[in-house]
Amino acid sequence: MYRSGAVMAWNVFRFCTALRGLGSIMILLVMGVVGVTYYAIVLTNYGPSLASSGGLLDAFIAFLVLVIFHCLLVMLLWCYFSVVFTDPGSVPPNWRPELDEERGEADPLTASEFGASPADSGNPRIRFCRKCNQLKPPRCHHCSVCGRCVLKMDHHCVWVVNCVGALNYKYFLLFLVSNHNS
Repeated sequence: MYRSGAVMAWNVFRFCTALRGLGSIMILLVMGVVGVTYYAIVLTNYGPSLASSGGLLDAFIAFLVLVIFHCLLVMLLWCYFSVVFTDPGSVPPNWRPELDEERGEADPLTASEFGASPADSGNPRIRFCRKCNQLKPPRCHHCSVCGRCVLKMDHHCVWVVNCVGALNYKYFLLFLVSNHNS
């Protein structure tokens, strides 16, 4: 957009930090869905089947369903809270790429090879985050919600109020699988 000769830059990610406030609501929403499911399965459906005199087979099936349900519920909650509370992994301060001296590589950050700017297009392995003002390793991306660079970032998930990255990706996948199985 041009208005009176000036270029107007509009940042569409300006309101991404508001997603942090939405996070606690999402955790409460997930806990509410788990609570309603627990009420529907255990307290109103299969729980009373254990106490009723409908037969031994009905009681055994209800007991089996309740055991399987509780195992899946424990796995679901463990994976969910692991994803929520595990740090996805961030770039250490003053991170520099390691040298591979066995292959004869020189320091990629020297002025002769690297150039004047950290974001030199001649060396695609080295990238620079302009928001964090530091170098970032491959597959590292800056999250506009968290305000930091995350290692092997997949996405920022509002359901878990966290980025899905290198250190909590396993828990996120287990959460999805256990959520699907429940």
